[in-house]
Amino acid sequence: MSEWPLTESFPSSSGTVRWNRLGPADGRPLVLLHGTPFSSYVWRAVARSLARDHRVFVWDMPGYGRSEKYAGQDVSLAAQGRVFHELLGHWGLAEPLVVAHDFGGAVALRAHLLHGAGYRALALVDPVALAPWGSPFFRLVRDHAEVFEKLPPALHRALVGEYIASTGGPGLRPTVVDRLVEPWLGESGQPAFYRQIAQADQRYTDEIQDRYSGISVPTLICWGEDDAWIPVAKGRELAGLVPGARWEPIAHAGHLVQEDAPAELTAALLDFLGRVS
Repeated sequence: MSEWPLTESFPSSSGTVRWNRLGPADGRPLVLLHGTPFSSYVWRAVARSLARDHRVFVWDMPGYGRSEKYAGQDVSLAAQGRVFHELLGHWGLAEPLVVAHDFGGAVALRAHLLHGAGYRALALVDPVALAPWGSPFFRLVRDHAEVFEKLPPALHRALVGEYIASTGGPGLRPTVVDRLVEPWLGESGQPAFYRQIAQADQRYTDEIQDRYSGISVPTLICWGEDDAWIPVAKGRELAGLVPGARWEPIAHAGHLVQEDAPAELTAALLDFLGRVS
């Protein structure tokens, strides 16, 4: 995708990570984390806006987007949390601003709570954080991944496209769906899609859920009010568990708030980040 280049690479413990940096070299460092089954592509509009005043780091997690995919790869939440901690060290970032969506929210939380990653502030956008999680479709595929992996390519493409399009909200255009489906196609992409679902396990959030009350960094929790994957009630519940968390529901947005309401999300992030000295 030439319109969203990831020109740098990092040899992480779970495979080569593709990443890029936007914005002024002297800007406050800010890292964006994507969710599943997405890639950093979903952050493109928000990242470019934030990069006016911040040094923005974007990356595709191992097994996702343009990062490395291979048989037997560990792409679990546990692995991704370790990789994010490794990346912060590689980038030399001691206390960046962190903005994380969906599965990326759990990755950021695990890196902070289990691996000691320091953040100046944390913004979570419709994160996977509280049990129970996983839609009926997600659970069905997880329990029968070896069967779904054998689907003919055309049926696989249609399934992934329909799944991504089910996030709720008005902003997910067909061309964007195509961009998000593309990394999951072909000899490496198709098995990688089912691999990451097969390795999704609620125990990785269960391990940290009782630690949310110990989060002391400034925290913002944004949520698309029309999220069809994780109900907005989960966001309110999470906001009540994190001391001092700021709650920001976003109207007319589904799970992919970045696509449904990029201006509103960017405004909420800039307001929050502007209050963090």
